[in-house]
Amino acid sequence: MKRYQLHIGGQWCEAAGGARFDTANPFTGQAWASVPDAGAEDVDRAVAAATSAMDGEWGRATGFERARLMRRLAGILERDAADLAVLESTDNGKLIRETSGQTAALPEWLRYFAGVADKLQGEVIPAQNPDFFIYTRHEPVGVVGAIVPWNSPLSLLMWKFAPLLAAGCALVVKPSEYTPVTALALAERVAEAGFPPGVLNVVTGRSAGLGRALVAHPGVAQVAFTGSPEVGVKVAQGAAAHLARTTLELGGKSAQVVFPDADLDAAVNGVIAGIFAASGQTCVAGSRLVVHEDVHEELTDRLVARAREIKLGDPLDAASEMGPMANENQWKTVAGFVERALADGARIAYGGAGDPVLGGLFYQPTIVTGVRADMEIAQEEIFGPVLSVLRFTGEDEAVTIANSTRFGLGAGVWTTDVRRAHRVAHRLRAGNVWINAYRMVAPNVPFGGSGHSGWGRESGVDAVREYTSTKAVWVDLAGNTRDPFRLG
Repeated sequence: MKRYQLHIGGQWCEAAGGARFDTANPFTGQAWASVPDAGAEDVDRAVAAATSAMDGEWGRATGFERARLMRRLAGILERDAADLAVLESTDNGKLIRETSGQTAALPEWLRYFAGVADKLQGEVIPAQNPDFFIYTRHEPVGVVGAIVPWNSPLSLLMWKFAPLLAAGCALVVKPSEYTPVTALALAERVAEAGFPPGVLNVVTGRSAGLGRALVAHPGVAQVAFTGSPEVGVKVAQGAAAHLARTTLELGGKSAQVVFPDADLDAAVNGVIAGIFAASGQTCVAGSRLVVHEDVHEELTDRLVARAREIKLGDPLDAASEMGPMANENQWKTVAGFVERALADGARIAYGGAGDPVLGGLFYQPTIVTGVRADMEIAQEEIFGPVLSVLRFTGEDEAVTIANSTRFGLGAGVWTTDVRRAHRVAHRLRAGNVWINAYRMVAPNVPFGGSGHSGWGRESGVDAVREYTSTKAVWVDLAGNTRDPFRLG
């Protein structure tokens, strides 16, 4: 058992109440690490530490100084990428071949946003009154509280951390109770890089009250949340109670639309990647296959054949293609959706149960046919390896089906007709559309959604602006006495 502590104000410490809990390896089912079970008092300490950083050395740092520290941290994470990948796979059961790619990309996010940190310049605004000189400044919003989920905890934390560092903010993060370890591992490396105490504070805990305390804390100026829409609504309400800003990256029910002229070999690969990679536990999972009736049977048969070949196994084995569900609750959630879909008239083309060989938290890659757009399985996020297949006859119908959910995060378009590709991409209600590809991200490309997929953007220059506030400065050049009872 590895024993971890909270990281608050640059110090390692126990929770105020002294309580602890264990985190389990989803593959083995065994507890492997012990972490503190923090509470509201620990949130108070963490926010105070972040506020102190903002009022002190970190708040006075220039963009050039912030960029130097970010590049230094990037080098440390590059050095330790392999170790961090093992920690992540051990904590959440994701394949090492995926977590290795994610941890290898962490330095890219830091280096990209380090390049933005020294370029947060304002502008000079032409004055209506020539006696004034007017300019703007983009200043850090202040202390940010972040809540990150268990599916890609380190990557999704970095999507928030890198841009807010560039903006000059400080962070208090509550990782998921299922995957608390890698946030603490990041804090260790942030300290090694030489960031001032309080820039990153990590509070771990099992209670939902811990997240509520962070969201409601009056010292938190902004909340950055990734998770379900239902919790996202509560986060927005809690933050609004003290007028804190929010960025919400919530769920998805993304459609992959396949037209009859598509390259079916490429489409099969893209659909598999979209729903069975990461065991379907990703917000942009392409969980709805919207396929033209002319290629419906052929494409479904090909997908079933490929699904049969997917190798389930140890996440730390590079040959494994799917790992387990991250926790028992998620396994039960996936199984429940499939059971209700069958009761609703859908059919199982492949899978539809826990894996009979490995057992435990493994769930088979599952393909469900005979799905209508109004079924629960086509409307609600499952967050597991379950693909719903819906058919269409024309372009308008395809777009209607794709847009028929409350979500608006991702979509894929498969066609060799370049005009149709752009035409459909423009009509899809999604913040991210891939054409003849799926599930690609980069630090310089904005990521986010609309509707019940949330608001705000992560990655890209837009992400830094999420963590800044614009100040207008008016300078009187004339020195004339003005009428105090007249505006302007």
